[in-house]
Amino acid sequence: MDSTAAIVLSIQAAARDLGLPVPDKKQAAFVIGLGLMEAMQTVMPGLAPAQYQRMVERYRYHYLSRGEDTTLFDGVRPMLEDLLGQGYFLAVATGKSRVGLNRALAQSGLTSLFHATRCADETFSKPHPAMLLELCRELGQDKGRTVMIGDTTHDLQMANNAGAAAVAVQYGAHPPKMLTDLNPLYCAETVPQLHDWLNGNA
Repeated sequence: MDSTAAIVLSIQAAARDLGLPVPDKKQAAFVIGLGLMEAMQTVMPGLAPAQYQRMVERYRYHYLSRGEDTTLFDGVRPMLEDLLGQGYFLAVATGKSRVGLNRALAQSGLTSLFHATRCADETFSKPHPAMLLELCRELGQDKGRTVMIGDTTHDLQMANNAGAAAVAVQYGAHPPKMLTDLNPLYCAETVPQLHDWLNGNA
């Protein structure tokens, strides 16, 4: 989902609400994929615990007030439907909360395409391997046969920490150089490129 701009603007607005230094776009985008509290602690280090809670509250206010912010990248739905039709297990490991993920999947009409999901408020945040390992156990799949597709270094590091393979996509939150430094199996520039690679290598 193309939510980078909405997340960045919501983090910046939350900081502004509280009279705190406003992180720039690069700083705010870097924490995408982390659990919400971990993201705030990373992008705004050194605050008192109560301020982090206020940051989370204001972030949620601004993010939810943006309404329909779950635009899919072109080609995502056909790719997921194709992979599902081929018999692959599809799962989500996300820094979103359970409420946030359910809302996003419902708005985008993707709920029925995934066999399992795991959120940051249910286990450890990325890059800890727990989310990925828990999904593997739930689906009865070996981590050695699992591919984590991600647009952030947090995604790729989680895969590395779990002993699973990783594929990077360049159309999300983190720049290509940061992704390729973590040696993913492949780094796709577009969704069609990712789809073609998966069909040829999965």
